[in-house]
Amino acid sequence: MAAERPERAVSAWRPRVPGVVEVFHARYTEYAYPMHVHDAWTLLIVDDGAVRYDLDRHEHGTPHDTVSLLPPHVPHNGAPATADGFRKRVLYLDTSRLGDDLIGAAVDRPDLRDPVLRRRVGQVHSALVRPGDELEAESRLTLVGERLREHLRSRDAAGPPRRDPVLARRLRELLDARVVDGLTLEEAGALLSAHPAHLVRAFSGAYGIAPHQYLMSRRVGRARRLLLEGRAPGTVAVDTGFYDQAHLTRHFRRLVGVTPGRYRAVGR
Repeated sequence: MAAERPERAVSAWRPRVPGVVEVFHARYTEYAYPMHVHDAWTLLIVDDGAVRYDLDRHEHGTPHDTVSLLPPHVPHNGAPATADGFRKRVLYLDTSRLGDDLIGAAVDRPDLRDPVLRRRVGQVHSALVRPGDELEAESRLTLVGERLREHLRSRDAAGPPRRDPVLARRLRELLDARVVDGLTLEEAGALLSAHPAHLVRAFSGAYGIAPHQYLMSRRVGRARRLLLEGRAPGTVAVDTGFYDQAHLTRHFRRLVGVTPGRYRAVGR
């Protein structure tokens, strides 16, 4: 006889990513939310099953290919739309990510059918569960916010992306100076007087790589040199800015094809 699935399973945490109030992952089979409000934006994707909810006296639903954006201060509820319940991932975002001026548009169309947006939100969650990849999560979330604003505002008002090679070079120099210490896009934006979304677009357009990918490749490059000097992977991880040895191993294997320990052994 198959084991019964738990009626409720949840995890929640607050990451070190500016603008993210909470990350919430949950599976519910029977639980229904009563009417309630949040003081933050609710960015929701459903991985299994579906949710039905009422927002501003209108019924909505969340099939797999939908991204739902529920605005702050507007009452809503939620319940499983199928007998098997649902599994969801949620980001609660403050107004530094999405302003109150978008609340009306989100009330009118909270469910967005956009495969690219759906994939990008999933990538944010994947980065958030990996300690040490906060810059990647922030970079991806910045592009998610930009796409959400495109949905909620008139697309006719948005012009083509603006190239800015000077800003891209300045960000690269800043990343080069902070390889070990790292920085957030919010910090970089303040130092370079630029919006984080424009930083990501300018850098990616100039170099064909996102800022977080560039930083990790620089860290892996330093790690390679230290490993060939005979340093232990755990020490190298700390000295090159990684969260821990597992964080180093994940990125090292992705870029080099082998683990740091194996690389160190064959390099002697």
